Formats: sequence, C-alpha cells, structure tokens
Amino acid sequence: MRTTPPNSPTTRRRWRRIASAVTATAALLLTGLTTAAQAQAADTSSSKVTWTRSCALPRHHGEMACNALRVTGGRTAFQRQHGISAKAAEASSPSGYGPTDLRSAYGLTSAAANNGSGRTIAIVDAYDDPNAESDLAAYRSHYGLPACTTANGCFKKVGQTGSTTALPTADSGWAGEISLDLDMASAICPNCRITLVEAKSASMTNLGTAVNEAVSLGAKYVSNSYGGGESSSDATYDSTYFNHPGVAITVSAGDAGYGAEYPAASKYVTAVGGTSLSTSSTTRGWSESVWRTSSTEGTGSGCSAYDTKPTWQTDTGCAKRMIADVSAVADPATGVSVYDTYGADGQGWATYGGTSASAPIIASVYALAGTPSTGSYPSAFPYANTSALNDVTSGSNGSCTTGYFCTARTGYDGPTGLGTPEGLGAFTG
Repeated sequence: MRTTPPNSPTTRRRWRRIASAVTATAALLLTGLTTAAQAQAADTSSSKVTWTRSCALPRHHGEMACNALRVTGGRTAFQRQHGISAKAAEASSPSGYGPTDLRSAYGLTSAAANNGSGRTIAIVDAYDDPNAESDLAAYRSHYGLPACTTANGCFKKVGQTGSTTALPTADSGWAGEISLDLDMASAICPNCRITLVEAKSASMTNLGTAVNEAVSLGAKYVSNSYGGGESSSDATYDSTYFNHPGVAITVSAGDAGYGAEYPAASKYVTAVGGTSLSTSSTTRGWSESVWRTSSTEGTGSGCSAYDTKPTWQTDTGCAKRMIADVSAVADPATGVSVYDTYGADGQGWATYGGTSASAPIIASVYALAGTPSTGSYPSAFPYANTSALNDVTSGSNGSCTTGYFCTARTGYDGPTGLGTPEGLGAFTG
C-alpha cells in the first residue's frame, strides 16, 4: 500500500532528488495502488488511513467498476472519536460509523424508527455474494436492528432475470460492495425490505438489465454503486435502463476525483457525491467537507459530455448534465462499518468508504420519505426543497476551469450537489 509523504519542504526536496532515479519497474509496482487517505475534517487531521479498491477498474468500453473502498490501516474518525487504537488487522469489532451515527448526522433518528415498513429498497450489483444474507444478519444483530431474512420475507436475492437459483458466479471484490450496500440500507431504513439483484457481469448492459428487474419486482428505490467512463452509448442506456418515472434511482458519482462518470450522468438518476464527515461542536453536532484524498482520489463530479441537462437542474456553467445532485459520507477515513466474510477480503468487520457508501444511504433516505408520486423523477425533489439539506461549502475534489465544477460553495456545486440530508424534506414529491 502506497502512502502519501508528509507535506514538508524537506520531504518535497527529497522526493524531487530521487524522482529522476525511479525506474519503470518501480512505477509498475505502484500501478493500481491507492494513496494513503487523510481525513480533511478537523478531528481526523492527524490520522492516516490507507485503503484499497474492492473492485478492479474498468478495462473495456461499457464495463463498470464498483466504488467501494476498504480501509486497510490507520485510525478512522470513529476510532478517534471513541478513543480506540488503530488495529488494521482487527476484524472482530466495528471501526467505522454505525447506524446511530449516520442517522444522527443526517437528522433521521425518528424517521428510521417509524418509517419504511412495506417499502422495498433494491440493491443492484454485479456477481454473487454467497454470504450476503448471513453477513447482513450479523450486521443487523450487532446493531440491534430487526431481522431481515428470506424466511421472514424481508430479504430477497435474485439474478438479473429474477431467478432465485440461477445466480451469477461469486466475486470477492463485489461481495464487499454488496455487504456495504446492504448494511447502509439497513442502517438508514431498518424497517424496509431489501432486494439484492445480482447482474451476471459488470457490463452496463447486464447491470442495466438488473435495474429493470429491480423495478419490475416492485422496488421504488434502487441503489447503484458503480460507474465507468462516459460514451456516446449513454443516451441509449438512459432510455433503456434508467427511465423509470416514480422510482428513485441513485448512482455513485465516482471515487477518482474530478471527472464525470456514467451512469451518474444519466438525467434520470440522483447522482450522489461524497463528503468527509466528523463530529463537531455545532448545533447539528456534525460537519462535512468535500471528500478528497488527492487530485485523483475523492468524490466524482463534473459536466457530462453526452447527457442532456434535466429541466430541474439550473446551474449555468454546464450546458449538459451536471454531477452531483446531493451527497453523503464517502471518505474512507471517516468511513462506515461493514460486515463481510466472503473471499480473501472478507475477514468480518471492516470500514468502508467511497461513493458506494453514499449512494445506498441516499436511496434509503428516499425510502424513509415515502413512495414517489406517479410519473415523477425523484432526482428533481432536492431542487425543490433545498432548505432541507445541509449545504457543504468547503473543500474541492481537483482542479477545473469552472470553479463550482470541483469546488464547494454556498448553494449548488459539483462535488456535493445541493448538500446532504437534514431529515426527509428534500426527498419527497
């Protein structure tokens, strides 16, 4: 795991002296490794958290990668808050934010206790997680959440055609993503039912087929924690897979810093950016800034090259679709607890981040808020109710010629959209 060197003049001079001597072999060894993440929030500013991507980056046109980031070392915000020492290999207890923290941060404590019964959140991912139900049971049991099982009708796992038996091949990386998604849906809306729809591969065609299946099975809230490069095919994907009026579809904005991704760029979805979240002495008790580790590691944002701008999005610097709409916690250094036991990475408790955390959080907030009105596009709801959001006004996710595309400001900006949830008011309509 590569770590970011301290930002001192001495260190910078040392790195400049040795840079010319770095060989091609060394460069190859560094390829694909992430940099150590350092939380921007004040109460985590002295901790270094390292993490790794759960899924491989896309290698082909039309291929997607999950946006889950698993912490491998360092001391998270949760550990600092509770005086817990850093234990990179410790998997027997949580080291990230749990349901109580997340509900407190986003004004959802009462709604989570009282809302959601009879509503179904669909989680769309690629490949199979054989331990999905048992890992979900362990997470919910630890946090005192009601059981959600196949037997009691709360949990259902199907392939992209709706079959409960013809499931795709298993994949360790995507299993971590699946656990993250299921746990975040449980944390925010413990009374909701959950349907996991597993695509047979990470192609946009198969994942899109899984989205359609999720809607056909009755889900009014569909979370998608994956993304890839934009292409001229996106308009076709939009109409084929994401145009579902009356259904709240959320998509991760990406984890590679400034730059637009698809399907977050779809005009039919709620594109979800990511923040660093920490406790504070404010009335709210929490503070947030744009999540950024480096210029290429942080929440995604950007102006789409292909997708048309939805009528409810009114920023003037981008003539096409702008990412994101809203946001929630995504920084691995201020990450969330997840329980996963499948594959080499499945050691039990782990802390995860990435916009793979924020997308299911927002989908679950929509579920708490109630069934979207017939014919509506729920991505428009926050634009009509901006006062019910926490405006994130600090931080950036890279460099851009149009400031708000990558830098937070008062009101709308790319990295955090209109802000993060403060109750349910921005997610009804």
